[in-house]
Amino acid sequence: MRSALVPPIVLVLAGLTLAGCGSVPTEVAAPTGGGHPFPTMTQTVGHHAHPIHGIDVSKYQGQIDWQQVREAGVSFAFIKATEGGDRLDSRFHENWEGARRAGIPRGAYHFTYWCRPMADQIAWFIRNVPRDPDALPPVLDVEWNFQSPTCPRRIPVAQAQAKMREFLHAIERHYGKRPIIYADIKFHREVLANGEFAQYPFWVRSVAAVPHERYPGRRWAFWQITATGRIAGITGNVDRNVFAGTRQQWQQLAQNRFHHHGAGATAVAAATPPAAPAAAEPARALAFAGADAPPAQVPTAGSQVPPAAVPPADTPAMTTAPLPLSRPRF
Repeated sequence: MRSALVPPIVLVLAGLTLAGCGSVPTEVAAPTGGGHPFPTMTQTVGHHAHPIHGIDVSKYQGQIDWQQVREAGVSFAFIKATEGGDRLDSRFHENWEGARRAGIPRGAYHFTYWCRPMADQIAWFIRNVPRDPDALPPVLDVEWNFQSPTCPRRIPVAQAQAKMREFLHAIERHYGKRPIIYADIKFHREVLANGEFAQYPFWVRSVAAVPHERYPGRRWAFWQITATGRIAGITGNVDRNVFAGTRQQWQQLAQNRFHHHGAGATAVAAATPPAAPAAAEPARALAFAGADAPPAQVPTAGSQVPPAAVPPADTPAMTTAPLPLSRPRF
């Protein structure tokens, strides 16, 4: 199903100075053709180079105060919806509506069961996840789940890829947006390396190294940087993520409801690179922080939260943590 990548329009993010990091040798490619709308990149010096931050949550975060989450600088959230063909996260609808009311762009994700027919999983996801024109694209979460008491199977690579295509095609037809693929390091190395599914936006997970060290050659739109983040409005740990592009690119994507708009994508690519992180003003919210790091302060532009949930520049603290186990399952 996959075709070769069209040569990207490249935006070089040069001259961005970080504390102790110097210039940032990163490049962001705009989407091309009729594919997904997200800017992507292969290399970065680290999460501090990326001004747009988000989280991903499930029932394990308990009750969330989404207004506090937004005020703390969160620009997007991925919310667990379904597993297999018959399991729904017990807080999905609560989180889905809570994030919407707070004005945080959010997308729903589905965790794949390799032992369940994909037709069942497609029908289950569609049954439980509403069509919302303002939502982020749906996410297909693909991992080997050897700890599962009911579905620990590893299937042949070609079969796994075929199941993925079946889900991705059906979900794109139903929701009208090209889905995002979330893959952990092991699954990516065994099933998705060598450019497989390159026309889909990727959400990668790498908590102990930058993505290009764990996902060589993979262009990514979102990066899960830690499983031990802290944020106001959530008790305990939460996964933190960053977006590959600039603040201006995120703003335009939000205005376009995360759809691809042809010439608009080229305009996004020409966005001015972000300036160096600003010095902190008197803080009003806790920043993202690793579980063992002191809370960093997020500077704000004023008391009003931007309509598109785009936070001001920040330099969140993060401690390096070992690669965590797979996400908790039902």
